[in-house]
This record gives sequence, C-alpha cells and structure tokens, in this order.
Amino acid sequence: MSDLRLRTLRAFGRTPSLRTAARKHALAPVVEPAEKPRDQPKPKGHSVVDSAIYCDGRRVASPGSLAETYRVLHKAPKSLAWIGLYRPDRRELASLAQEFDLHELAIEDAIQAHQRPKLERYGDTLFVVLKAARYRDATEEVEFGEVHVFVGPDFVVTVRHAEAPNLAAVRRRVERDPELLDRGTEAVLYAIMDKVVDGYAPVVAGLENDIDEIETEVFRGDPKVSRRIYELSREVIEFQRATRPLVAILEALRGGFEKYGIDEELQRSLRDVADHVTEVVEKVDGFRELLRDILTVNATLVAQQQNEEMKSLAIASSEQNEEVKRISAWAAILFAPTLIGTVYGMNFDSMPELHWQFGYPFAIGLMALVCGGLHQIFKRRGWL
Repeated sequence: MSDLRLRTLRAFGRTPSLRTAARKHALAPVVEPAEKPRDQPKPKGHSVVDSAIYCDGRRVASPGSLAETYRVLHKAPKSLAWIGLYRPDRRELASLAQEFDLHELAIEDAIQAHQRPKLERYGDTLFVVLKAARYRDATEEVEFGEVHVFVGPDFVVTVRHAEAPNLAAVRRRVERDPELLDRGTEAVLYAIMDKVVDGYAPVVAGLENDIDEIETEVFRGDPKVSRRIYELSREVIEFQRATRPLVAILEALRGGFEKYGIDEELQRSLRDVADHVTEVVEKVDGFRELLRDILTVNATLVAQQQNEEMKSLAIASSEQNEEVKRISAWAAILFAPTLIGTVYGMNFDSMPELHWQFGYPFAIGLMALVCGGLHQIFKRRGWL
C-alpha cells in the first residue's frame, strides 16, 4: 500500500466524527448565524474557495472554515452544505473524509488528480470526476481542467485542480433558482455537469474552425500543415477522452433514477445534458475521422508534389545531358584537326612528308576527312 494511502487511512481513524456523534442526539432548534461577506480574504494556504449552507434552496450561512461548516450543518438537519475547494492539501481532504465518511480511494484520486472522467458509488456517496475544456483563441489550443465532485445526502464537495470550470458561475446560477437547489444535492451535480458540457460548445466551434483552416492550408501547399494536423489530432483525441466517458456516466445516473427517487424535473434536465453530450461526442468522432482523411489527402498531395519535382529534375537532367553531348561532340570534332596540326607543326628535320610537295593539302584534307567522319558519327547517334 502506498505511503499516501497509509497516511490517509491514519487520518480517517475510527474516532467518531462530530457529525456522527451529533446524529445520535436530538437536534436543538436551529439559530442561523449571520451571513459573512463572500469576498472575505482567505488565509494563506487556505483552499476553501466558498462554503455555504442552504436551507429550502436558499443560502443561510457562509462559514469561513471547514470546522464551522460542520458545526452549522449539524444544527440544521434539513440543510445542504456545498464546499468548494481549489487544489486542497491532504490535511483538508482528510478532514472532509472523516466528517462525511468519504472513501479513501476517492480521496486518493482527489489528491493526485489527473484522473479519467468516471462515476463511482461508495454507499450513499457519489464520486464523479469531470474534465472541463475551454478553447483559447490566442493560441488556438484547447485547455483542459479537472473537477472532482463528492455528492452525499446533505453535502456536495467540489475539488478543482484548474481554473476551469468556473464553479462560481454555477453557484450563482443555482442560488438564483431556489426551486432547483431545493431538489437536493443531485441538483448541484446536475448544474455542475451542465456547466461542463455547455463549455464544450465553444471548443467544438474552435476545433471546427481550425479544421477549416487546415483544409485551406493543405490545398494551398503549406509545408507546415502536417505538424499542425498532428497537433490538432492530439487535441481532438484528448477532447474525446474527456467527453466520451460522460455518456456512460450519465447512463449510470439515469439507471439510478427510480432506485434513488430522483426528482422528475431533474431527470428531464439530466436527459437534456445527456443529449448534448451525445451530440458533442458524435462531432468529436467526426473531427477525428476528418483529420485522418485530411492527413491522407495531404500525404497524397505531398507525394504528387514530390513526383512533379522529380519529373522536373529528370527533364532538366535530360536537357543537361543533351547539352553535354553536343559540347562533347564538337569538342571531339575540333580536337581532331588540332591533333593533326600539332603533329605536323613539330618541324623535325627527319619527319616524313615535311618537305613533301603535297604535304600541306594532305594535312588539310586529313583534318577535313576526320572532322567530317566524326560529325556523321555523332549525328547518327543523336548528339548533334
């Protein structure tokens, strides 16, 4: 067993939590504390972004610490706690695990992060991992985030490891709709999933625009397009890994509608989210196939361009060979009289035909005969 898990198990202990002990006694009438300012500065190292207690769909308390959140929740048996964390440390997650009886495997996943999207059920608690995505226009890249959601009968704990998704916007949305929030913790989970899935739409539009640009670059013959196709294919695959598991997650949630008595209106909302996820998954699958086809077309066009270049080189080489042949033929023709003239120009006393009366015409005739013969030979071979 890893050291991380050993330390986590020690932190869980078997000592009854304050929440467990409180349930064994009758609860006193609830006196709600005054709401604290939400923009209260957090102490250094404090990862609690926002913590709220809701009753009848309305925020009734904004505790400043986990311990205060537990205390207020104990006094309000019909309330709901939503604790939002950003990159929490092991100590804070161990405290939540002890208070809400969270499974050590889920806590270990939340600490380590970099998990695949999934849904796990541990008794009455759901553990959901979601991958958010957002498209950056400046760099034309897809940025991925990760959020872990613990959903219990009367609590929701969200753990983020990136800026996306913006859960503050989700909280504001559900707080504006008390009827939705009054449907329980499943409503918070629905709102978070809806936010994550809605965030996929700009990513799909951005990827679609990138693919259109790549198609233009491919047929324009941009030499850098192959690298861009590869990089975009990797982003699409990563996006596919973030979206495809949501189909199974939503299917599992729908399978538990009747067993866990999920509100009918909430069921419709989750089915709507499932429809959007299916649409996104189908588009992403299409993107991957389209990029594969574009890569094939680009390889074909590159091969054709290389063939044309090789053909041009072959033609140029052939023309160059013809020029070399002509130059070589004329050089050979001109070399013959030069050789004869050089021999007869030595002027040695004992040289034959030196004082011969017909020596000059003989030399000239020999030059003409040799040159004419070479000219005919080279012409028949196509060198001239």
